[in-house]
Amino acid sequence: MRGSPGADDNASALAVLLETAAHLRDVPLSREVRFVAFSLEEEDLLGSLAYASSLRRAGHEIEGAIVLECVGYTCAAEGSQQKPPGVPIVVPTAGDFLAIVGNAASAGLVAAVENAARRRVPELKTVALTVPGNGELVPDTRRSDHAAFWHYGYPAVMLTDTANFRNPNYHASTDTIETLDLGFMEKVARVITAAVIHLCATP
Repeated sequence: MRGSPGADDNASALAVLLETAAHLRDVPLSREVRFVAFSLEEEDLLGSLAYASSLRRAGHEIEGAIVLECVGYTCAAEGSQQKPPGVPIVVPTAGDFLAIVGNAASAGLVAAVENAARRRVPELKTVALTVPGNGELVPDTRRSDHAAFWHYGYPAVMLTDTANFRNPNYHASTDTIETLDLGFMEKVARVITAAVIHLCATP
């Protein structure tokens, strides 16, 4: 966003993407894994919609997309976490967890990421949410590039620190690297790495 350094939104995700790619570089995988960074998310998802549309036109089937949306800010203080309107589950009041959001068609992908966290990075708190349809009843669950994949019928999950529902620096000039929890980001990279390895080993 103009006027914001964008450390959490969304350099945090790019850093985790690159770290995950480094973790997986020498791991033999049974399926193709693509690392993609989209532009124009703030402009009605134009970048990811173009990509997902191209996959559908070419007839490509994918296991799913793991989309990173602001994954660098935490706050353990009670009251630091707000609950998005319409979310039908209990949300912790301290903003020190990773949210895993999928739609009904992505339930298996949500479970794969959540299980990877529990098995491989148990110290990382997670909250999983599966919404019906394409998230129309909870609009805040559609605010990232995963919604483009939902639109074209592909499974996708969003991993997020919940952005403005936790981070007071969201879209502001104060969204700087000094405000990020780098240890949290490292844990997120380990979770994604474990999830990808599991998904690539599953027939």
